[in-house]
Amino acid sequence: MSVVEHVREMAAAGLHSNVRLLSGLLLTMSGNNPELFSPSQKYQLLVYHADSLFHDKEYRNAVSKYTMALQQKKALSKTSKVRPSTGNAASTPQSQCLPSEIEVKYKMAECYTMLKQDKDAIAILDGIPSRQRTPKINMMLANLYKKAGQERSSVTSYKEVLRQCPLALDAILGLLSLSVKGAEVASMTINIIQSIPNLDWLSVWIKAYAFVHTGDNTRAINTICSLEKKSLLRDNVDLLGSLADLYFRAGDNKNSILKFEQAQMLDPYLIKGMDVYGYLLAREGRLEDVENLGCRLFNISDQHAEPWVVSGCHSFYSKRYSRALYLGAKAIQLNSNSVQALLLKGAALRNMGRVQEAIIHFREAIRLAPCRLDCYEGLIECYLASNSIREAMVMANNVYKTLGANAQTLTLLATVCLEDPVTQEKAKSLLDKALTQRPDYIKAVVKKAELLSREQKYEDGIALLRNALANQSDCVLHRILGDFLVAVNEYQEAMDQYSIALSLDPNDQKSLEGLQKMEKEESPTDATQEEDVDDMEGSGEEGDLEGSDSEAAQWADQEQWFGMQ
Repeated sequence: MSVVEHVREMAAAGLHSNVRLLSGLLLTMSGNNPELFSPSQKYQLLVYHADSLFHDKEYRNAVSKYTMALQQKKALSKTSKVRPSTGNAASTPQSQCLPSEIEVKYKMAECYTMLKQDKDAIAILDGIPSRQRTPKINMMLANLYKKAGQERSSVTSYKEVLRQCPLALDAILGLLSLSVKGAEVASMTINIIQSIPNLDWLSVWIKAYAFVHTGDNTRAINTICSLEKKSLLRDNVDLLGSLADLYFRAGDNKNSILKFEQAQMLDPYLIKGMDVYGYLLAREGRLEDVENLGCRLFNISDQHAEPWVVSGCHSFYSKRYSRALYLGAKAIQLNSNSVQALLLKGAALRNMGRVQEAIIHFREAIRLAPCRLDCYEGLIECYLASNSIREAMVMANNVYKTLGANAQTLTLLATVCLEDPVTQEKAKSLLDKALTQRPDYIKAVVKKAELLSREQKYEDGIALLRNALANQSDCVLHRILGDFLVAVNEYQEAMDQYSIALSLDPNDQKSLEGLQKMEKEESPTDATQEEDVDDMEGSGEEGDLEGSDSEAAQWADQEQWFGMQ
């Protein structure tokens, strides 16, 4: 057995550090004495050495050695063409032991992707003839094309993956995300469904995710629920995670949290979707739970974006925007396709006054997730923050037309209309439609209450808020109800509402300020009560009411998440 064969055996056994040391020494020997190893042996040594560098995550060095290996293979091919083989029996085993040139190119592409050099990765894979591309090469090409915006080429590559492997579910999701019809995708799997037992669920699965990628959240939820209720797919973590995400997109945060918690119980090491879960907890003021979740995720893996996003949510809601910005940037560095990381960084930039930079991040989030309303909300918040009401209105109308007239899009459009005195009536009409569809939709309730506050219709506002709180409990709603009760001199109940709000979110500064204000005014002395009426009018009572109106006009600031919620 030759020394090169020993290197090959160690590589096959996964002894990468040993391969790196020995192959490095042998390559130096070969450089000093070119006749020491044959061209095929030198090619093998270069590939095995590059593989060991790849394993050590030294990607640039690995690319250099893979490139040298391909040059050596090219020279070897020319030599074999010039010198006709005289001993096929001896040469065939050697050629069979040579590392695949296609595999070398795939490894080079992997290195380029790790180095964020996607164009180079596409170029090296494009150089492989179509007939020689394996499923994993087509899958990598499809993902790279999609990231580069080359949708037609991406669709072709995904379809080729399915032709070779009809149960490649991630390729199916890739096609659906590129607006390929669900029926067309299902037709590519029909033969395999009919030939293998217990795969009848697959057509329903494809239908469900077709709804997901067209933004039809209600039908997607219903279809996935029908799958999840089937005994064979009950308690599937991926389906529960998808349900949680869909409830979040539909604005049903309560059910979203429940599904995330259920998925976590089934898989304590779950990372996917935990960034959204962390945001929802942070939005509810459960910062201690967010901190614990972040620590747990970091113990699982710090090489995923989710732990960094969760910690960023904690910093953002603790008003440490610079730290939130850093954590969001770190998450994007680990996964440039992380929508939640882009939203976190965009929100931090916006709250730091860097609105134009924030707009760039929200636009990228929209490109990656065109059916997620929170991405558009973030961009619109930036437009409003920079007084670009016209751009905000155009965007809100586009979202309304694209995603349909539901409670969320109606409320988003109404939010923009509230910024312009000319469109106040339109805002009122839109909010009424939203509340007709979903009387418990918190954002619509908050905006309607803001409108009623401007009109000083406090009794109507109180009735609206009591109705909304009948079947749910929310910090912001309780705080706003407290503000309205102050306006009608119901001070004791106002204090109760502020206290409930603080019990739900101890960090809610406005509820704390309202409660402290009430406590100061709770016990006026008899002498004060007997003072002249004119003195009472000059004591600032009217100013207190004006302060309440001012506070009500700022509800949106406390309610916002990353400028999207």
